[in-house]
Amino acid sequence: MTKFLSVVFLMSAGLIFSGLAHSQSEQQLKNDIQKKLGANAKVRSVSPAPVAGLYEILVGNEIFYTDSAGKYLIQGEIIELSTGKNITEQRQSDLNRIKWSDLNQANAIKNVRGNGSRQLAIFSDPNCGYCKRLEKSLQQLDNVTIYTYLIPILSPDSAQKAKQIWCSPEPYKAYIDWMVNGISPSGKTDCSNPLDKNLTTAKSYGITGTPTIFFTDGSRFPGAVQITDIEKKLNSLK
Repeated sequence: MTKFLSVVFLMSAGLIFSGLAHSQSEQQLKNDIQKKLGANAKVRSVSPAPVAGLYEILVGNEIFYTDSAGKYLIQGEIIELSTGKNITEQRQSDLNRIKWSDLNQANAIKNVRGNGSRQLAIFSDPNCGYCKRLEKSLQQLDNVTIYTYLIPILSPDSAQKAKQIWCSPEPYKAYIDWMVNGISPSGKTDCSNPLDKNLTTAKSYGITGTPTIFFTDGSRFPGAVQITDIEKKLNSLK
């Protein structure tokens, strides 16, 4: 029995040291890749990819791959042939997921339609053409609550319009008047507003473009996606 326990102990110790060595090699690989990419690229993590011999590199919110020696940087998607599953796309989706409850709804323009049972959040710039296209499509949605977070990232005029919209007596009306009907917002810009907080939130979520849509399960749709895709997603969350 003593001999058996000794063998088990040695096996366990071997696994522990193997794990430590593996972890150290990944850290070394991360350091090497960071040096090669330079200070402008922030390497967040390096971990084994689902393909033997490859490692996943997370740079910002983007996924790349490398070999065990860190000699090559591979950009592309891993597809599992037996199932057709896009492993890279699924991994990217998981990385982009947020916690819905972390969104501060007080910083958004709220619009409730019908029973408001379905919910989504949109990060939008008032001067974003794709956002305007999306808003026109969203007019078709019913039984939905939409939270719009204004993030003026395109120009100084975006900040001006965002402030005028937020400071208006009816922010949602002012927003739709501009985005859908082309009626420019007017009025004061000196009221207390959440624009800086929204910009900070957008940065923390890795939002680099507008519109960006979030759903209650934390998933996101970037860009002016089709209304049919939004409906499909909302219905899947019931």
